[in-house]
Amino acid sequence: MTLFGTTRSSLCRNHALIAPDSFVRSTLPGWNHCEVIILISPQMGARFGQYLALMESGASAGHAAAGYERVIFVLEGEIALKQPRGSDQLLQPGGYAYFPPDTPATFQARAPSRLNVFEKRYVPHAGVAVPSLRFGQEQAVEGMPFLGDPDARLQTLLPTEPAFDLAVNRFTFQPGAALPLVEVHVMEHGLLMLEGQGVYRLGDSWYPVQQGDVIWMAPYCPQWFVAMGKGPASYLYYKDVNRNPLINDEG
Repeated sequence: MTLFGTTRSSLCRNHALIAPDSFVRSTLPGWNHCEVIILISPQMGARFGQYLALMESGASAGHAAAGYERVIFVLEGEIALKQPRGSDQLLQPGGYAYFPPDTPATFQARAPSRLNVFEKRYVPHAGVAVPSLRFGQEQAVEGMPFLGDPDARLQTLLPTEPAFDLAVNRFTFQPGAALPLVEVHVMEHGLLMLEGQGVYRLGDSWYPVQQGDVIWMAPYCPQWFVAMGKGPASYLYYKDVNRNPLINDEG
């Protein structure tokens, strides 16, 4: 039983934990027959956005704002990715797609669906073309041992090419597995717990986390995770990559 006025959610200067009991539904322009839960945004100090899209069957999504790229990950349901040329691509749970800035591609829900969405302004890189539309199924991506640990496996969903200024990965830990060090780095993270439970260190605080929780980590926020419980713990996360932090626009 949850007492009124209690939550595990916490917002600090350089990190946040947002538990599902704090989620608030709203709407966004361009998302038709859809509710959204805006989880991470510039209003909290982040340089990107993360939200859940709760789509009715037949719901559709318009384009991201001009100059912004978008990554969707299907949590439930079925999405038809509509390309200007070529046939529709169906994305089921575990399916994902990268939409480059100002792309004409759209998507529509074939069934009631729930998506995780990351969005950020694309930062060009001099002499490198903007990436093209990409899509795939995370079940087809091999999980690689992280720094040699077979109990901590990393699935890299997007190419690591210089054209990409963001990465989206899935990290899976067996019970008791942990990050091998407390990380402190320039990259910013948005994270959704997909399954299992564990403990996350953020800054000087320690948080129990579980499926459905969302975490924001600002640049240089000390961070560490250990999986706990009887089953694996897995999370989906975003980070910014491949750009000089001293230069906002290399185009």
